[in-house]
Amino acid sequence: MPNKRSGGGLSPTQQAAKFLGVSVLAGAVLAGIALPAVGALGLAAKGSVESFDELPANMKTPPLSQRTTILDADGGQIATVYSRDRTVVPLKDISPYMQKAIVAIEDSRFYQHGAVDLKGVLRALNKNAQTGGVSQGASTLTQQYVKNVFVEEAGNDPTKVAQATQQTIGRKIRELKYAIQVEEELGKKKILENYLNITFFGQQAYGVEAAAQRYFSTSAKDLDLEQAALLAGIVQSPSRYDPVNDETEATKRRNTVLQRMAAVGDISRAQAADAMKAPLGLKVSKPKNGCITAVKGAGFFCDYVREVFLTDPVFGKTKEQRAKIWNQGGLTIRTTMDPQAQNAAQRSIKKHVYKSDEVATAVSLVQPGTGKILAMGQSRPYGFKKNETQINLSVDQSMGGGMGYQPGSTFKPIVAAAALEDGMPANKVYSSPYQMAYPSPVSACDGKRWVNDPNNPAKLENENSSEVGPYDMREATAKSVNTYYVQMISDIGICPVTTMAKKMGVVRADGDKMPQVPSIALGTQEMSPLTMANAYATFAARGMHCTPVAIESVSRRVGDKTSSLEVPKSTCSRAMSENTADTINALLKGVVEDGTGKKAGLGSRPSAGKTGTTDERYAAWFVGYTPNMAGAVWVGDPAHKRKMVGITIGGRSYGKVFGGEVPGPIWGDMMSGALEGKPVENFNTVDIPDSRPRDRGDGDSDGGGGRDDGGNGDDDGFIGGLVGGNNNGGGGGEPFPTPSFSIPEGFFRGQSNGGGNGNGGRFG
Repeated sequence: MPNKRSGGGLSPTQQAAKFLGVSVLAGAVLAGIALPAVGALGLAAKGSVESFDELPANMKTPPLSQRTTILDADGGQIATVYSRDRTVVPLKDISPYMQKAIVAIEDSRFYQHGAVDLKGVLRALNKNAQTGGVSQGASTLTQQYVKNVFVEEAGNDPTKVAQATQQTIGRKIRELKYAIQVEEELGKKKILENYLNITFFGQQAYGVEAAAQRYFSTSAKDLDLEQAALLAGIVQSPSRYDPVNDETEATKRRNTVLQRMAAVGDISRAQAADAMKAPLGLKVSKPKNGCITAVKGAGFFCDYVREVFLTDPVFGKTKEQRAKIWNQGGLTIRTTMDPQAQNAAQRSIKKHVYKSDEVATAVSLVQPGTGKILAMGQSRPYGFKKNETQINLSVDQSMGGGMGYQPGSTFKPIVAAAALEDGMPANKVYSSPYQMAYPSPVSACDGKRWVNDPNNPAKLENENSSEVGPYDMREATAKSVNTYYVQMISDIGICPVTTMAKKMGVVRADGDKMPQVPSIALGTQEMSPLTMANAYATFAARGMHCTPVAIESVSRRVGDKTSSLEVPKSTCSRAMSENTADTINALLKGVVEDGTGKKAGLGSRPSAGKTGTTDERYAAWFVGYTPNMAGAVWVGDPAHKRKMVGITIGGRSYGKVFGGEVPGPIWGDMMSGALEGKPVENFNTVDIPDSRPRDRGDGDSDGGGGRDDGGNGDDDGFIGGLVGGNNNGGGGGEPFPTPSFSIPEGFFRGQSNGGGNGNGGRFG
């Protein structure tokens, strides 16, 4: 709107506004347009009244915050999240009864007057003068809309909300000016539409669509006369006229609206009388906000999606920008979650581990070659009650998870991949004694070397004393022979292993760097289930690693316009040659066919995987895959206090828990359900000739994953360290750190107190 007419004077609208502004200021609208007496409540202007001309020319109208809907890959709803439960709808989708009811009770002359209803002002002044108080207001529906815009702009900031609603003449003046602008720019129908979409109706419902759903479980377009009258009556005081908590007051208010509708001719008196006899007819839908309401046990996946949105720069350059978009909502987020896979994961979890058990389980499923996260779940549900948690046990700390868990022998295939890439033959034989000291020195990155302490050397052993080499790679992998893999990493060096881990996306769950110590071959560094599932997906994809993704698409609705947002894309890169991956596939097929993972087998469907059991059995794992799906299962105590010895899990007693015994069956049932009806695909494998064919038997343990003592259990003993750089050498077994911040229960990572080059531990 131009500031000046072509002749240089004010436009008629501006002249009217100027006149009105001066008039209002001069008389404070003759006692405040329904404001309490200035003296009585201390509403002196005192700097609160800006000059009418000094107010900004245009009112800023922020996008209305709406609910965000999170969908699975098939379009099914997972959850709705919002800062304000609102769904914006056009006027044509709002019942005519609702339109008439709100106008009748809030501003019956809405279509006759302009931005300010002078008759209404005089009527209010007269009424208030007679009562000596403020029994009647004079704000038009347009003015109310403007006030609601200011409240919406304030968001959840209590100071800004107070400023937007304070009873001052200054606020009234501001409302009046912008009401004039809004009337000229939008017109009556658009103002009514905006008003009905912005107004608060109580019970966490903003806008008429959310209110219709909340109180009557219906849509705004289907509201009948009685329902519309009830909702229109709530607006004046959502707490006082709340029909859920005070049916009597709500009924009286509804009937007042019906009487008013009859008085202005919107309905007949007979219609009003009949409607007043009807019960309220509530069919209340409880607010369903947040990931705690997610279906299919997908609360933690939902929470992961939120974390992705709030942390990925693709949704905004700064944390504040991303948070603002998220809080404004109006988003429809289609995710990668496969409902069949998610259901299968939850069924398997429920079958094998109870939420009241002393230990928990967490699982993740990933699609090889795409990085799509297909499922995520855990035995302790998302919530705030006993045996519930808000910590996502499947993911890294930075994404709402804990500090991770030692993966044990599930890390060994990464060592094997590094060795194969380094040129080691697949039938390489090592002496693999039952017990041995860590070989020394061992080359590390940047020209450094790890050196064992000659006076108190760190030692390790296999699970059973009968496990004595020599072994080749196939048999050592099937039986999870610790000494074989330590000899392997000592042979090729530590750096190729940490480099391979990085290429496969394997990082510590707490974000710390992977240490340059040979015990990493035995899975001493804490990882998350999602990390391990995604790493094994690299083997399934014949060496191509794809970063995990959870979001397929995002659309954003602002007003009546919908646009698509850019989403994070998986980045795929070659981590190893196809031949190396195919060789690992052959090795890990042997684990489920003839080794420690037999109980995880999928029958006629080809599968591969690896078991893992950590020191003192604080954690047990099975990580495996088919050509079209990879999954990780962890079982253990998130607080790292309960050893899985003499324990009952899922109603079954166990003397000792092995990776192949509890996590393995969880993985097998989960994968069977997730893959039901999907094509049976075969691996590309290579033939690995046995170097020394012989019959050793399978054993009855987790496959000979021996114990890494990490020295003699002496916390203070020197056990080795890096030399050749600025490293000061190794100390005793890594003590549990003293946190500089409060850590919630269940957040602690697994940690061994025994001396050792890393955390020590049992790795079968």
